[in-house]
Amino acid sequence: MPTVSGLRRRGYSPEGIKLFIDKIGYTKIDALNDMSLLESCVRNDLNERAIRVSAVLDPVKVVITNYPEGQTEELTAINNPQNDADGTHEIEFSRELWIEREDFMEEADKKFMRLAPGKEVRLKNAYIIKCNEEHPCDKDNDGKVTTIYCTYDPETRSGMPGADRKIKGKTLHWVSCHNAVKAEVRLYNRLWKVENPRDELERLQEEEGMSYTDARNSMLSTDSLEVLTNCYIEPFAATMKPLTYLQFQRIAYFNVDIDSTPEKPVFNRTVEMKDTKNK
Repeated sequence: MPTVSGLRRRGYSPEGIKLFIDKIGYTKIDALNDMSLLESCVRNDLNERAIRVSAVLDPVKVVITNYPEGQTEELTAINNPQNDADGTHEIEFSRELWIEREDFMEEADKKFMRLAPGKEVRLKNAYIIKCNEEHPCDKDNDGKVTTIYCTYDPETRSGMPGADRKIKGKTLHWVSCHNAVKAEVRLYNRLWKVENPRDELERLQEEEGMSYTDARNSMLSTDSLEVLTNCYIEPFAATMKPLTYLQFQRIAYFNVDIDSTPEKPVFNRTVEMKDTKNK
């Protein structure tokens, strides 16, 4: 619910809410303000304070065939590019990784800038990898991709001279299969299907003759909450205290739920990286 306690649990920062109040101004007039403005204010504030971590919400496995089996290495990730004082943390790289399923396409056109047979992408804080052309992936009996096969260029690790090599592909986030932590992720969306629930409720009761309960239920969104239970996060994110502000890189801003534990991390989506509701 859009109460103060509900917004806090979901990850809305006090500073973001205050910024929203400053933007709409102080008035006794009964005004209607778009939720997008509140989300924009919170998004701008979280960009300055959220710790960046890697999480994969719809995982598919990548095997780097020319990386030594059993080997792992520590790489450095910046906690917040907006604030040097937040420091860095270590992430693990290994032969087998999780990436987002939507970041791979077996039959891709030239405009697809992510992973596809014969195409290169850069892994965030790591190496450039290239998807195999002859045998790019394995599938299950239903035709769903289960494993993607790639090779890596060992001269392109982040911070090395070879990392500056230009490629057409985008930079993808990932987590190591070796130490990834399984997590529950709650994707919150708008609670109401209409812009002004109060006035629409009155209209439905007066003009349509609907009961209060039926009118209210007709306005409630059926997809206001989606719970994902097969997500993977880096171990660093699993150590965060409840109500910590996070950015899952390339995905959205999230908050550590009060029910979260290191053994069973739970994260709530606060707001998406960009406003997609009005497009």
